[in-house]
Amino acid sequence: MHSLRKPAVLALLALLPLAGLVSCTTPEDQPGNQPSSGVSATEAAPSGGTTEPDQPSSDASESQSQPASTPPSTNPTEASSSGTSTSPRKNAGDASGKLELVLATEASSNALAVIDPGNRTDPVVDEIRVGAAPWDVTVHAPTQRAYVSTAEGVAVVDLEERRRTALIPYSHPAGTISFDEYRNGGTGIAAGPDGRYVYVAVVVAGGNAVLEKIDLASEQVVDNVDVGLRPFDILISDDGSEVYTIDHDSFTVHIVDTAAMTANRIEVAPFGTEGGLGSWEKPHYAAVREDGKILLPYQGLALAVLDPGSGNIRIKDMSANSHQHGTGLSPDGSTLAVIGTGSFGNATGGPNLTLRKVATGEEKIIPLDRLHETVTFWTDPGTGREKVLLSGGYTRAGYWNGITVVDLQSYEQYGIAVPNRPQTIVTVPAARS
Repeated sequence: MHSLRKPAVLALLALLPLAGLVSCTTPEDQPGNQPSSGVSATEAAPSGGTTEPDQPSSDASESQSQPASTPPSTNPTEASSSGTSTSPRKNAGDASGKLELVLATEASSNALAVIDPGNRTDPVVDEIRVGAAPWDVTVHAPTQRAYVSTAEGVAVVDLEERRRTALIPYSHPAGTISFDEYRNGGTGIAAGPDGRYVYVAVVVAGGNAVLEKIDLASEQVVDNVDVGLRPFDILISDDGSEVYTIDHDSFTVHIVDTAAMTANRIEVAPFGTEGGLGSWEKPHYAAVREDGKILLPYQGLALAVLDPGSGNIRIKDMSANSHQHGTGLSPDGSTLAVIGTGSFGNATGGPNLTLRKVATGEEKIIPLDRLHETVTFWTDPGTGREKVLLSGGYTRAGYWNGITVVDLQSYEQYGIAVPNRPQTIVTVPAARS
């Protein structure tokens, strides 16, 4: 599918000053504690004792009222360049090569943006039309293909030609196409390491979501299994044998055997399930540690460490005290980055970014002055410096059209303009000769 060159990008966002950092430590090799209740400081130190899980307050409400749909507002284009991508447990394939460009789903439009975060004045290199309301994107590096979950189906994107080559319909199609957090259609998506299959969570009106297995040779859904309510994210094991759905509204993770397409439901609710759909203490995103354990942050107060083999869950203290969304691991697996969106439910602090050492539990809390949705690590090819990218496409009110770039040495922050509510971002290694 061919399209036009992107419109002029918005004016450069102002450089954001660095606020204070908070550093604290929770050893990861110690038995897990239950999360502490009654944390009142914006960046509180983790507690040392074991307590029973806190319960949501009765007035907490992550409401499911339907926001108004937003129509597409871009006419994306295609250009000619090449790229491949990897990211731990999200994008499959060879991880060699310097990280350079970035892909971002434009959630209020129909486009996938190709971005150079090092270009502060004109960061959007290209836009590729993929389908209505794109949510997530995953990349299989060896085949240079991106797969985007939209409200209409899974878009297959050739990264060399920068064009959509197919739109694969779901076996559970959305009756109505809309552009909001509560829309039906695809959400989390992951590519298998061998490039044969893609797995996508599909939200279905009035019931559980479905994990659909797509055969890429035939470009058809070949199997599916029921999972939980409204999965924001899905992850895949290194060998592709399991997929994990992060089921936001049912407080669950489903562990799916990708060969048999059977699912094992595990409730992960460090603060209980009181409040149901109105609770704020629910999972959003997760990351898979190098040992295969799943890391799920809650409210900047608790990190659930789930062993998918045994179903055992350990709870570690966190110190951000902020309602958490996007989660990502550094390419070497040493650092967990988590976005906090502010004071909701039993979290009382402001928006922030947690950088947590996986081995020790040491955390740096970096205050933010904007809301964000997802996070990914990126190496600036111009300087070689490691950075994290935070998408401005927050799924609730308060989103903005841009990405925040945070330097992991100086903690300098700056914003770049990206249109149409950029929601999910993934890094793309430079093409190798």
